[in-house]
Order: sequence, then C-alpha cells, then structure tokens
Amino acid sequence: MTAEQNLVRIAVDAMGGDNAPAEIVKGAVEFARTGSAQIMLVGDEDALNSELTGLDTDGLPVAVVPSEGVIREGEPPALALRQKPKASIVVSTAMVKREQADASVTMGSTGAAMAAAAVVLGMTKGVERPALGGPILGTAPRTVILDVGTNVDCRPQQLVSFAVIGDVFARHFWNIEKPRVALLSVGAEVGKGNRQVRETTELLEKSGLNFVGNVEAHELAKGAVDVAVCDGFVGNIVMKLTEGIGDAMDARLRDLLDGALPPEEVNRVTAGFHELTNVVEMTGGGPLFGVNGVTVVGHGSAKATAVYRAIGVAKIAVETGYVPQINRDLEAVHAKLDA
Repeated sequence: MTAEQNLVRIAVDAMGGDNAPAEIVKGAVEFARTGSAQIMLVGDEDALNSELTGLDTDGLPVAVVPSEGVIREGEPPALALRQKPKASIVVSTAMVKREQADASVTMGSTGAAMAAAAVVLGMTKGVERPALGGPILGTAPRTVILDVGTNVDCRPQQLVSFAVIGDVFARHFWNIEKPRVALLSVGAEVGKGNRQVRETTELLEKSGLNFVGNVEAHELAKGAVDVAVCDGFVGNIVMKLTEGIGDAMDARLRDLLDGALPPEEVNRVTAGFHELTNVVEMTGGGPLFGVNGVTVVGHGSAKATAVYRAIGVAKIAVETGYVPQINRDLEAVHAKLDA
C-alpha cells in the first residue's frame, strides 16, 4: 500500500462558488502541501488543468476528476439534479457513496449540496432532512447552533435529532466530555417558549443528553452552553443578524479610527472584529448534518484560505468517525424515547 493510499481522500467540487475554479484549486493545492490528504478536484478537466499549470504541484497528492456542468445558486435543486446528473457537486458526492473518497467539500449551492447528499448518500435514520449548523459567534467558538437555515419548520422530534447531532459534534470536534445542550428560547425559565419548545423540552428531558433547559440569545455570545438547538428559521435569523452587525460595525469602526490610527492598525482592528462576527467564513465551512457521509459546505464567496480550512474540517470529520457515531447515538436516543 502506498503512502498516498493511507491519506484521507477528499473530493473537492472545484466548480462551486463565486470564485471557482481559481480560488478553489489554489486552496485545495495548498492543503495538499500538508501531506495529510489526497485531493481530488472535480470539475471541467481543461479548466482545472489550466489552473494547476500555474501552481507547483510536483509530487503532491492532487488529481483531476472530470465532470460536466455546474448547479448554480438559485437553480431548483431537485430539477437541477435530474437535468445535470454529471454536475461537479453530484460527481463529488457520488465519489463518497462509491467509497472513492472519504469526504466531499463544496463552496457551491447549499441547496444543491443538500439535495445531492440526501439523494446520493441517503439520510441518517431518524433524520428527515439534512441540517446545517456549527459555531457562528467568535466570542463563543465552541458553541454549536443548529439548525441555521435548512429546516424552517420543525417538529419536536427533529429538534431532538439536532440535539443529538450537536452533542456528537461537540464531543468529537472539541473533546467536550458532556456537552451542555439547550433550547434557544425567549426565556431561561422552565415553561418559557412556544409550543414547539415546550414539547421538545419534554422529550429532551428523557433523552439521556446533558439537557440544561432553555438559553436566551444574549447568553449565546458568552458560551453559556455547548449546543443550542432551534429550527432553521430562528437559527438563520440569528446567524444573519450576527454577520450583519459585524459588517456594520466594521464600517463604523473604520470611520471612527480613520486618522486616529495608521491604516494598517485600522485594518488589524477591523479584521479582528470581522472574525468574531463571521465565524463561518473563518472556519471555511461545516458538515452537512444528518446524511450518511461527510459533506462539508462553505460560503459561496470563499477564497483559497476558506477552502483550505473547509478541507481541514472534512478531514477531522472523517478521522473522528463522526457520521457513524451520530448514527449510533441517534438510534440509542430514539430507542429510549420510544420506550
């Protein structure tokens, strides 16, 4: 067995994202230089070879896998999957299904990534639709919030599944032995919240998780809990508000500091603040939860550095056995609730 065969194999959708393929290829090649993963760039063969020509890839574990077409943001995912069965996101996801890759990474359409993962990889037992989540607040980098946009209407059983997924995430990615799991609500007191929150509370109290009750939004920035559970409607609002405040404060700080500090110091201060409020961009991306395989989805505007980080997230997910552990824990929790 060669050294390359021992590496984690990452299929990268090189055509997905606003800056594809140039920035995707650049970030993927940079990760290949670490020698810790075999990179398979999926996309238009001529375009990818052209990008690789300008980079030093001699001896690096990088290969090109041809595909045809790209599913763009805004295209109806289900229809696009049927019309473009050889699109880069479909091919990279299928490589995971066929065990030609251990994980896939995309900066392309989130809807297309979800649809491809659900159809090609299949859903984890007990999960109805893929979910997205992760740390979104720089002041609380070890608090995972989910869902953040893919499931806007959720039944209590779905929220319980999110709690289990977040619990496994916190244990595997951050080595937290007993993550504190909470429901995002309008008050910390028992009984606060809408019907969805109250019914989910009853289930989580029987789940065996370290459920600590409700958490209010202002507590999230303090890292008061390790897992905050909510439906995608609420989670997406929290995430977009955080990012919007960050962008607005960035501009405000620049105005206030203009002339008071040298330009390079202004850039340093505002860049640090931007990192606190745009964590998804800083981490590169997060796993798509609830599917039978590792798929990491990043920002469409990602540059090479974000692509590099997203590949790193995929590598960790593979090495920690994240997906099999989710399956085992979900089965155990649902069996307990059924009993």
